[in-house]
Amino acid sequence: MAQPKWAIVVHGGAGVIERADLTPEQEAAYRAAMTRVTQAGGEVLAGGGSALDAIETAIHLLEDDPLFNSGRGAVFTAEGRNELDASIMDGATLKAGAVAGVTRTRHPISLARAVMEKSPHVMLMGAGADTFSREAGLEQVEPAYFYTERRWRSLERFLTDNNLPVPARPEGAAAPDEAAGLAHDEGKYGTVGVVALDQAGHVAAGTSTGGTTGKRWGRVGDSPIIGAGNYASDASCAVSATGTGEYFIRLTVAREVCALVEHKGLSLQAAADEVIQQKLTALGGDGGVIAVAPDGQMAWSYNTSGMYRARLADGEPLSVGIYKDEP
Repeated sequence: MAQPKWAIVVHGGAGVIERADLTPEQEAAYRAAMTRVTQAGGEVLAGGGSALDAIETAIHLLEDDPLFNSGRGAVFTAEGRNELDASIMDGATLKAGAVAGVTRTRHPISLARAVMEKSPHVMLMGAGADTFSREAGLEQVEPAYFYTERRWRSLERFLTDNNLPVPARPEGAAAPDEAAGLAHDEGKYGTVGVVALDQAGHVAAGTSTGGTTGKRWGRVGDSPIIGAGNYASDASCAVSATGTGEYFIRLTVAREVCALVEHKGLSLQAAADEVIQQKLTALGGDGGVIAVAPDGQMAWSYNTSGMYRARLADGEPLSVGIYKDEP
């Protein structure tokens, strides 16, 4: 089969996602969202756009969709805040940008890209990242913009179960949103991510998340850490991860997949499986990755019961999956 001119793979988080847990309406909503996001990124690539542009376009949609744990669907910290993390990496140059703990930027993935392209740094955090965001001219929102009722209820359950105090609802919190009845709680973590190959032969990766429900003490997971939750190099592949971040950081999961491709000559699928099904599983971690290579190989691998995922390439049909028993 001819090598595709472009390709895109998307994930909306891995976790406890089983057929018995999702209503037909929930399943339809997630499949529709993954389809819409993947096709939007694919249109950018088909039109000759860059992998970075396709990733930013697709993740914008995910960050605006309360079905997912990023942007407007982000989980709450123990203090009742939405603290957002994101990263992006350009496989052509190995340039990267990342942000952690931002609270006022509508699209954290765009802030990560601004860090990469408009600052001398790779990673910014907290109030400083929000300040840079304003100075870079990115869209700002009040913290209450990210509020969703179902995420607040998840926080209340988590804090109650752990004998922790429940904070007051955020000022300006919205009424229950229409998607609250459709969204599925995939566990206490979730992430969104996109990897892409453009017609110039370059790969890139982007990841965005709200972190874990009830996180404390300024916890940061793998999503904004280059090499752990996100990595891209034209010499190997592009990877975006989702799962329990502490394990992904310790294994530098995203970089490890690329290293197996570059230095051991493994196929993309074999490399992803070795890291997720063997190394991550042996350490006790759970989650998954999506990946794409400069030659058009696409892969995903996860050791949870499900992962929201989709892929599309030039000359190949769209594939959308949720459960373990799907291709």
